Amino acid sequence: MSKTITLSQSPSTGEVYGKAITGLLPVIGKPAKVAPDASVPDTHYRLADVRVDPDALQAYCRATGQRFSSTLPLTYPFVLQFPLVMKLMTSAEFPFGAVGSVHMTNTIERRRPIGVDEPLTIVTHAENLREHRKGLLVDVISEISVGTEPVTTQTATFLKQQRTSLSDQPRGPEPKAATPPPPDSILAVDLGRIREYAAASGDRNPIHMGNLPAKAFGFPKAIAHGMWSAAAAIANVEAQLPGEVTYDVRFGKPILLPAKVNLYTRRIDGPGAGSGASGPIVTGNFDISIRDRRKGFPHLTATTRGS
Repeated sequence: MSKTITLSQSPSTGEVYGKAITGLLPVIGKPAKVAPDASVPDTHYRLADVRVDPDALQAYCRATGQRFSSTLPLTYPFVLQFPLVMKLMTSAEFPFGAVGSVHMTNTIERRRPIGVDEPLTIVTHAENLREHRKGLLVDVISEISVGTEPVTTQTATFLKQQRTSLSDQPRGPEPKAATPPPPDSILAVDLGRIREYAAASGDRNPIHMGNLPAKAFGFPKAIAHGMWSAAAAIANVEAQLPGEVTYDVRFGKPILLPAKVNLYTRRIDGPGAGSGASGPIVTGNFDISIRDRRKGFPHLTATTRGS
């Protein structure tokens, strides 16, 4: 039976990451292997009267290149709901640990821009645990409202890596490495920038914070947050997006720090796509990718689609 837990305040970083590290410990932590028929808790975590801290928002904009204005950047609701996601994933009922899980895809469905000064209500839950060739996937969904008006739905899909009944399925052809075409722009990122993003977003997963903790989780060096790249990828086009828009992101190979990566932004509509009383219709449809500068493999592929 579904239950809703209303929190009196946002979970602190120390609280959720303390539980996340405990979840890695043998015996008292989360199981190393999760049964494919395991269940996710039918629990909704609710936090009301969420207020945006202008200083934190400004720091986020500095770290990602987003514009600082009277409305929130399209990707900022991910930051606001992240403490509830961690609260959910570090609960005893959640089948696998938060630290070590892989953020595979992210979808933001915005119904309208959110004012910086609007009080928000956030309700977060998990659903749809399912097998994948690389392990188990689960969707974590946050509904964000102003009063009774839904304004944004944020869906993150996470992977728990392990063998499953799908692990022996054919992988398909390995993408061939090829020199990529000239980019529209180049994104440069280093550990300092990612630590700035971690401080502004609250996402202090050890794989992002330094080379040594990243190596403990199997990475050769610290890696950039996927949601840093998702924010940086649309920083130059966000002003062209409509109020109602969906941003779909698929994460590829992690960005090892420091790095310079190629950004590609292809507009698939715009002036000439239609006409209205006030001039050309611009619906904000873009295909976006971030690719390795030498081999061309994707770090991120994404679309924005206006309604």
